[in-house]
Amino acid sequence: MSIGYLYYVYITYLNLCTTGQPVLNKVFSALIFSWTLPCVATAEAERVEQDDAEGKMSCCAEACDPAASQHRLVCFASKDGLLMQTVLSRERGGLVKHTGGCHCGAVRFEVWSAPHLHVFNCNCSICTKKQNRHFIVPKSQFTLLQGSDNITTYTFNTHVAKHTFCKTCGVQSFYTPRSNPDGFGVASHCLDPGTVSSVTVEDFCGQNWEESMQKHQTIRSMSKPTTDK
Repeated sequence: MSIGYLYYVYITYLNLCTTGQPVLNKVFSALIFSWTLPCVATAEAERVEQDDAEGKMSCCAEACDPAASQHRLVCFASKDGLLMQTVLSRERGGLVKHTGGCHCGAVRFEVWSAPHLHVFNCNCSICTKKQNRHFIVPKSQFTLLQGSDNITTYTFNTHVAKHTFCKTCGVQSFYTPRSNPDGFGVASHCLDPGTVSSVTVEDFCGQNWEESMQKHQTIRSMSKPTTDK
């Protein structure tokens, strides 16, 4: 039994305990006392959510071939589709889960990023007026938890950037930047306290946007998943 397997079982057990799932006894017994583990492929399509009508954890044991000679991994999925494997992978990659939102609480999100944030301070016409300071992440690392129906979007000029605001309080906690339309710009000052270790601010001359983009060496890569960099 490998150290990696023991660690995976431990983390899975803690997750089930914390969420208070009714399948805890069944699943944990299967993990600890059985050498034949339920398996899962890497795709989300392998998930079995027959007990997941209320977002409960589900085990893929029933989907496994009982005659299979090799069961490789245990995997659980919650209703939002975030696989435990993905969580562990991001943690091992040095990422942490930040949460945040607007002022009134109507818009809430979670984002996986480093605890040390690289924040851009742009001086273009709109960023100056809304005091936009943001860090960039790939879309796959951002999840809007609530408020999709309470967001209004403003665009201008090229209409590539999508400036999204809460309809109630007017706060922009995230948006789609022109520099990185395949990612999100997240306002560091809209994150909940407790997960940010440090913030490095870089001034970006949005008044000369095209020239600044040509000079900047890394900004476009910040919205690319790690495997694409």
